[in-house]
Amino acid sequence: MLATDVIKKPILTEKTTYAMNEEGKYTFLVDRRANKDDIRDAFQQIYGIRPVKVVTQTRKGRTRRMKFGWVGAKVTKKAIVRLPEGKTIELF
Repeated sequence: MLATDVIKKPILTEKTTYAMNEEGKYTFLVDRRANKDDIRDAFQQIYGIRPVKVVTQTRKGRTRRMKFGWVGAKVTKKAIVRLPEGKTIELF
């Protein structure tokens, strides 16, 4: 897989913005098939920084009642990447 296929987009919320500024942790939406080594290599190719730690979480899509019956959302995977001390990246 290409590095741009592994890391899809950053997740920007109040909680993740706080983690970026205070703890050096960045959260990304990643491909479901990618493992931690794939995410680490893709991050290094895109941003040029080797992460210290990668934590992944698979989020189940919840089902909702719609007009035409029950609809299930997609299962997604997010990765929290911790950078070395003093290193930052520009997301916006």
